[in-house]
Amino acid sequence: MANVRRLLLGRRLASEESHEARISNPVALAVFSSDALSSVAYATGEIMAALGPYMAMAAFGPAVLSWSWPVAVGIVLLLTILTISYRQTIFAYPSGGGAYIVAKENLGELPAQVAGASLLVDYVLTVAVSVSAGVTAITSAFPGADTHRVALALAVVAFIGLMNLRGVKESGAVFSVPTYGFVISMFAIIGLGFWRYFAGGVAAGEHHAVVAPPLPGWIAIWVFMKAYAAGCTALTGVEAISNGVSAFREPTARNAGKTMIAMVLMLGAMFLGITWLSNHFGIMYTGEGESLLSMLEHRILGNGPGLPHITYLLMQAFTMLILCLAANTAYADFPRLAAMMARDGFLPRQFSSQGDRLVFSNGIFILSFLSGVLLWIFNAREHHLLPLYAVGVFLGFTLSQMGMVRHWLKLRGRRWVFKSLINGAGGLTTLVVMTVIILTKFTHGAWVVVLVLPLMVMTFFNIHRHYIRVKSILAGSRADFITPRKNRVVVLVSGIHSGVVQSLNYAKVIADHGEVEALTVDFPDEHGRDSAALEKLRSDWPRYCEGIPLRSIRSPYRKIVEPIVEELDRMRRVEPEYTITVILPEFVTGHWWANLLHNQTAWRIKGTLLMKPKTVVISIPYHLEPILE
Repeated sequence: MANVRRLLLGRRLASEESHEARISNPVALAVFSSDALSSVAYATGEIMAALGPYMAMAAFGPAVLSWSWPVAVGIVLLLTILTISYRQTIFAYPSGGGAYIVAKENLGELPAQVAGASLLVDYVLTVAVSVSAGVTAITSAFPGADTHRVALALAVVAFIGLMNLRGVKESGAVFSVPTYGFVISMFAIIGLGFWRYFAGGVAAGEHHAVVAPPLPGWIAIWVFMKAYAAGCTALTGVEAISNGVSAFREPTARNAGKTMIAMVLMLGAMFLGITWLSNHFGIMYTGEGESLLSMLEHRILGNGPGLPHITYLLMQAFTMLILCLAANTAYADFPRLAAMMARDGFLPRQFSSQGDRLVFSNGIFILSFLSGVLLWIFNAREHHLLPLYAVGVFLGFTLSQMGMVRHWLKLRGRRWVFKSLINGAGGLTTLVVMTVIILTKFTHGAWVVVLVLPLMVMTFFNIHRHYIRVKSILAGSRADFITPRKNRVVVLVSGIHSGVVQSLNYAKVIADHGEVEALTVDFPDEHGRDSAALEKLRSDWPRYCEGIPLRSIRSPYRKIVEPIVEELDRMRRVEPEYTITVILPEFVTGHWWANLLHNQTAWRIKGTLLMKPKTVVISIPYHLEPILE
């Protein structure tokens, strides 16, 4: 097993090698930006899907689809505000943590746990949405694969999880090629689309006017806000770099800031380019079937065989890869955030433990499991998952922005008024968008997140109270006056072998004043007589007992663990001044599979007695390897 583990994960890394696991800016762009960059593959489609149902209304008509352009411009303006804010967060909190740390330092524990819960939900949904969108890219090119979309999605999650168990550096190196391949292909298709349009390659009347129709009352504003909220899926993953600053090489803050600027410039350019071309080429997307990006590529490249088809398949391959590997952003941030919350005592301590490859392995396992469950429940269809996705994202955005406003008000450094206004505007905008998402998508699944987040926060505080209670009890126990206690030793036996003899000898060593006895469980026959096994044990006992008395417990219902526990409870009640030491003779098989052939009675007894007070359990192993050899 150790060899298999080394083959899959690589050699173990010592703690002093942590600096070698830090990543360069180009690799970091692939690791932390794949989620944000990949969102351009479906964000414009979500805008179109939100506007599509209003085409049949007399007040709007088909021209309503032209609103996608002003919606996209407004989203890019919000992206600019968020970028400025999160870049400030990077330099203010270079240890990473993003919205969680900002809320904790400036707003208090409750907002911090709300931010933590929203980010954890966001990361789980990032994996599910990204992988589902990647599978959609596959099925757009190969419709026959649609029946196997869940199996494909689970296989992708397993692969990404395995790569991340090898380490962020290794996974980033593997995933860099698809990320940069997608970016190059997107700029290539956008450039070709602009060339075709301005060179007159589009027939007259085939495109929509870019000028939006007049807004006929408040209903139009509502429709615009719905489209805006739907398109804000393009902003998912923007905060990822601020959460993972510690993964960058020194100087961490400066390198993280540069990477964020590069990510946002590429994201904004691709998003605006795809939206503008979709609007002018008359692409209509309803949210089902072939993706909008696939339709746009077909329109620009043509549907003919040969080079256009090969180019289309290549671009779909890069789209599929970047969408699937966008989940890697969540794998980079979810374990780090969970580790921070675990160190603060709001998640189980296991999340803060690093594995052989200096990664938080438990967080990776949990993320893979939860995202896999979502993929199975929602049939790996991103359109059904996106309503759940956006609520947590924008709740984290809002808390981060408000926390930074409080940060500047306390710090009052250089240009603090301007910075506060920027963060305040961003926080207000994201709050409005989140409200619209909840109102418009509540019945489509957003209610799940609205319900889950408070339950998660309650769970976090219950975990925290448990750790505080345990810490106080352990600290108080140091001052307790421990009086000497008497010790009674009970050896559990079912037959006589070398392990039993060793246990009896050991019991005599640790017993006080010879207070030791052997205990066995007997299954009486149908006439109520002692079993033949007990008679055989009694006849052999004087030869091997070392002077220790043997007592049997009758079990008419053929149970073993329950009669033993009941007898030990009786002994504690009769002699409360005694500590009972239970000795379990166990034979150890030579192969792991041989354990499956035995009933694990000793393991069940130990698990039960662990919960009993004033009880100590000692295992005496007897290894069977010499016999097997």
